[in-house]
Amino acid sequence: MATDHFNITFTGNLGADPEMKFTPSGQAVANFSAASNRQYTGQDGQTVKETIWVRVTAWGRLAEICNQYLKKGRKVLVVGRLTPDPQTGGPRLWTGRNGSVNASYEVNAREVYFLDNGNGHGEAHAAPEAAPASQPAGELEDIPF
Repeated sequence: MATDHFNITFTGNLGADPEMKFTPSGQAVANFSAASNRQYTGQDGQTVKETIWVRVTAWGRLAEICNQYLKKGRKVLVVGRLTPDPQTGGPRLWTGRNGSVNASYEVNAREVYFLDNGNGHGEAHAAPEAAPASQPAGELEDIPF
């Protein structure tokens, strides 16, 4: 069994509904972003608020399930492969509206678990029929977006 050295597991809340498209070969691809928030007191006694955004890509049946059940604000747990920016080897950097430099981490999802029942309450629920999904070889170049 090959070891994937860039595995990541994280929880976050969706910033928007997933966007689903299809590659030219008909493979379903869903993209969504999830934010993880952290708040702590800095050495100077001031409250520091930190938000990390992760852009998630799901493929095949997992993409279809995410598109059907996930909505903005839902809490999810994602297990997948961390995908570095090919140019920097790290997170994708972008400039925000206020001119500040931000980073976006990208994950190719293998599993997605829904941690609420859609209205922010309830027990943890796994994605129905959740099965590890992987990017088919050569499909990345075919993504129409």
